[in-house]
Amino acid sequence: MAINPQDMKRVKGMGFLLNRNTEQFSGRVITENGVLNAKQLKNLSEAAEKFGNGTVAFTSRLTVELPGIDYSNIENFQDYIAQENMVTGGTGAKVRPIVSCKGTTCVFGLYDTQALAKEIHMRFYEGYRDVALPHKFKIGVGGCPNNCIKPDLNDLGIVGQRVPKIQAELCRHCKKCLVAEACPMHAAELTDDVIAIDRNVCNNCGRCQKKCPFNAVSQNETMYKVYIGGRWGKQIRIGTPLNKLFSTDEVLNMTEKAILFYKSRGIMGERFGTTIERMGMEEAVKILLSDELMIQKNEILKIK
Repeated sequence: MAINPQDMKRVKGMGFLLNRNTEQFSGRVITENGVLNAKQLKNLSEAAEKFGNGTVAFTSRLTVELPGIDYSNIENFQDYIAQENMVTGGTGAKVRPIVSCKGTTCVFGLYDTQALAKEIHMRFYEGYRDVALPHKFKIGVGGCPNNCIKPDLNDLGIVGQRVPKIQAELCRHCKKCLVAEACPMHAAELTDDVIAIDRNVCNNCGRCQKKCPFNAVSQNETMYKVYIGGRWGKQIRIGTPLNKLFSTDEVLNMTEKAILFYKSRGIMGERFGTTIERMGMEEAVKILLSDELMIQKNEILKIK
């Protein structure tokens, strides 16, 4: 092969992956939160024809790859997509591109998933792009307990939650309870002619929201369930849920803590879930829920 290994490694760090059995590359374009506008899509279509093989492929992490790019055209390709504010990347032992479900527009979505994913992208994909980690670190943003993008199989998974609030004094003891009928988990039922919810069964999906015409069941603000240490691939690990729900500010703070924990405690080559298992879940959670990591942030980021 004419391209030397050093150059292949260099361009891989820029988001260009060698196409099997060729000397051409796929350029991986970052979408921030899985969303592109019409002008960006047009630009990528044109770029595929100008520099690639005319096709566009979407990855499981909601990035876009354009295959068939010659090594000599890599910089030209980057300049072309930069016209519509797009960049390549998404490789290496770093925070990887954020995956979000379509909760922003989905009828089951409990919050604006794409907005949260973009915020995480700006803070931790772009903001931490120069921070080397022991291995890749994947973040999944799910809009509800349907878990369409499998948040619990990411190093850090976020799931929207709406905790139903019972106002028993407003219950009219209807023979046909619309809340109980709407609950897909069968957690809501009339007990002594008053609506009750079994918290051990309820998954906070929000489907009972606004179902009671008398407001006996109302919804609190959106909260987030967080899974840590998930992994998919040759060694599967279901993420461990933290035993509390987080507000928006808290979930962003927890995301940063998880990255700092991994940076400071991880061993080169091991995934986040392995780091947690090696240290012990109880100790890991204790550290993550404390202020220790944020206090030590500047020192942790200096670790090579």
